Amino acid sequence: MKRTWQGWGPGEQAEQHYLVHPRGLAGGGDVRHVSEFLRASGWRDHSKTGGPLAMESPDRTVRVSYDPYVLPGGWTVHGVASGHGDEWSAHLGRQTPVEIVAGLTDALTRPRSAHAPNVWAPLQEQNWHTRFEGEHYTATSPDGTAWMQYHQGPEGEAMWWTGAKDSQGNGWTANFSPSTPMHLVLAFSAELANPDPVMRPRGRVPLSTQIRTWSVSVKPSQLSAWQQARITAARAATWARNSARTSRPRATPRPYTPSSGARTRR
Repeated sequence: MKRTWQGWGPGEQAEQHYLVHPRGLAGGGDVRHVSEFLRASGWRDHSKTGGPLAMESPDRTVRVSYDPYVLPGGWTVHGVASGHGDEWSAHLGRQTPVEIVAGLTDALTRPRSAHAPNVWAPLQEQNWHTRFEGEHYTATSPDGTAWMQYHQGPEGEAMWWTGAKDSQGNGWTANFSPSTPMHLVLAFSAELANPDPVMRPRGRVPLSTQIRTWSVSVKPSQLSAWQQARITAARAATWARNSARTSRPRATPRPYTPSSGARTRR
């Protein structure tokens, strides 16, 4: 039987999706939410067909990878030592929602803010419970499913530890090395605390008694438009940064040189 593709347009069929809350328990989601934004921001894609995702920043100082084929698998973000700071890394479990991962990876494409980052501010704004536990400082979401902790080890080394788990133990954890730039940890915590639900297609919603879902009908063209808007925003921001960089006036004026036709009189 020959099938004819109806295409996207007036006759396209809506597909069932679900809005999932809290977002921390929504499952991993589509990796392209992260990778396509980075690619649109000028990052190099070193992924091999059928293999793990591997992307590198334009200045080659940061690498982002996602490997679902090994245990425990998941995301690794690695920054080399530079004039801004020491080498650093972040590891995020494979079930970390891509929207929360993108909080960190999107921030890699933007210049740092001049303001001192306060990692706890987005959590406190959403009424997370913050407290000291010995040498640790912990914030827990109102429903108790997600947390973020500033952890000090026995040798005095500091580390960020975070994650989300339901009562059945399903979920993910992530950690950031002590030297991870604070503006990146802040961007991550802002998405972790974001109260908005995230969308997952039918069949990709985790089985958990601690999530709420709302069924929505979405046309493929709508999904495509939403994805394209995110990519377009990344390209526009990258173009604006590059334009500002190339049009910036020189710090010192060029030395005056007489034109080739002029001669100096003695």
